[in-house]
Amino acid sequence: MTRPYMIERIVAALSYITMGFAGFIWLIIGIFTKSPLRPFMQYHIFQSIFISIAYFLLSYILGFLLNILSFIPLINQLTAQITFYLNTPLFGVYSIIQVIVYGIIIYLAVTSFMGMYSRFPWISDIIDQNLRY
Repeated sequence: MTRPYMIERIVAALSYITMGFAGFIWLIIGIFTKSPLRPFMQYHIFQSIFISIAYFLLSYILGFLLNILSFIPLINQLTAQITFYLNTPLFGVYSIIQVIVYGIIIYLAVTSFMGMYSRFPWISDIIDQNLRY
């Protein structure tokens, strides 16, 4: 495999930081200029888009489930306490959930900026199966 260009590494890192938006814009530019994407760009753009979709769906489903559980008499106290402790700022102004999400984004952005193929469970396997290198 060839080493990715600096602009590709920058766009790949920005794609993670913007939750796939920068990569989506790069895809649109590639369609209009009729230039094929190199495998490095395909991998990171699609992975960032899939991670952002998975994050949105997970947040939505968990919010829906917590809303339903808030109507059950004994379980509503437990879910309220768990939600409170997960969202309480512990690391300065950041909660446990925010630290985990930002840590994952920083890991993916830094490894892509270094020109490496970063791995994320399940999503990287799906990307590997569907992309041609």
